[in-house]
Amino acid sequence: MGNAVCGGRPKEILVVEDESRMARLLVRALDAAGFRTSAEETGLAGLKRLSDDSFSLVVLDLTLPDVDGVAVLTRARERHPDLPVMILSALSDVRSKVMCLELGAQDYMTKPFDLAEVIARARMHTRGDHRSDRRTLQAGTLTLDLKRNVVGTADGEVALTMRESVLLEYLIRHEGEACTRKELRENVWGSSFDPGTNVVDVCIARLRQKLGCDAIETVRNVGYAFVGS
Repeated sequence: MGNAVCGGRPKEILVVEDESRMARLLVRALDAAGFRTSAEETGLAGLKRLSDDSFSLVVLDLTLPDVDGVAVLTRARERHPDLPVMILSALSDVRSKVMCLELGAQDYMTKPFDLAEVIARARMHTRGDHRSDRRTLQAGTLTLDLKRNVVGTADGEVALTMRESVLLEYLIRHEGEACTRKELRENVWGSSFDPGTNVVDVCIARLRQKLGCDAIETVRNVGYAFVGS
């Protein structure tokens, strides 16, 4: 239970799930694991709780009765860029998974799921904000603002998505190293999640276009490397 407690206080999780039975099951399991868990059955109620309270993790269903989960995810990420969101959904298609991960979800699990895995992933995502104590990264002519998800280039500032920012941060911190696609998926898109698409390549292409330089090099048959600018 140690991973669920911070400074003697349980870490708080918000479950946004419209099926009452499922919500109760998640609340009981997460509380038993040492978290302090609240549940809301609509997207609007979930967003209101996020504006009123401080949470360490949101567990979010996509099929909600008022505002759909994708809209809740988008608004939650806009308001709280560093708040991890874990999707729990019956939607198992690749398009839904990739879209949510691109919008900033930390993880995506499909129903039915194993409660032990939900708890393990919740603990992993609430170990602490790995970006909270670092404001900027400097790499050659590039300056990455980790809070604003903006990169400063020779031509001015460029806005990044949350996923692009995390990907660029990872590459910069491993400058000169060849990072495999599997490594990038695991460290940028979530725990061992493989969407079965070229999501890494697509995100790299967008980053290259925004940076307007040759800072990210393709390592043939391996992946990518940040080589500076």
